[in-house]
Amino acid sequence: MRDDICTIPVSEVFEISDGCPICRMQHTVEERLVTYILGDAMMEPDVRIETNRVGFCENHFDKMMAHRGRLQLALMLETHIKEISEQIFQKKMFNSVDKKAGNAKKVMDSCFICEKVNWGMERMIDTVYRCYENERDFRELFNNQPQFCMHHFHLLAHGADKKKMPKYVSEFKENLTRITGEYIKSLGEDISKYCSMYDYRNKGSNDWGNSADAVERAVSFLTGKI
Repeated sequence: MRDDICTIPVSEVFEISDGCPICRMQHTVEERLVTYILGDAMMEPDVRIETNRVGFCENHFDKMMAHRGRLQLALMLETHIKEISEQIFQKKMFNSVDKKAGNAKKVMDSCFICEKVNWGMERMIDTVYRCYENERDFRELFNNQPQFCMHHFHLLAHGADKKKMPKYVSEFKENLTRITGEYIKSLGEDISKYCSMYDYRNKGSNDWGNSADAVERAVSFLTGKI
């Protein structure tokens, strides 16, 4: 599979000041992969062999079901089901029920798109570190982001070290923590405001301020899903 399916220009993601930039990055990669799987991948034997073997998770089956291309999905399912039948459920010597169950779990726990998204994200996170270390304009973009979700705060903070960012790792972590801390404080205030609007003392008030979508934003912040 072409490497560019899993990569996007990192700086473009940070030029948009709305939500978590790493969530946007991951969402874009996932959307590209779903489109690719239901399009060009049908003609790539090495991809079909891999999708037949590992299949897809529930989340990415749902995303593919939501796209046009039901026939393409059906064709992949046809060969994937055949692979499962032949490799797990055909009678073979030393292939006990317990072994079949173990092999079935391996298929259920694997996903072609998840593997490729993780592969692409690892490389793009490294690009974030490299850009922050070497490009002043990118540092300004990063330091002025409105938020990072909990999942990507952990991912960015955990992976940053002196080896990847000899000059700017401390500044990077300080700004990452500042941005996330300021956002969660503001988010907490919006959630409190949202709850207070259901208090009988505020009956009839339409002054929701920034709290109208606070529940959705809180779930997005905690889960990393946009």
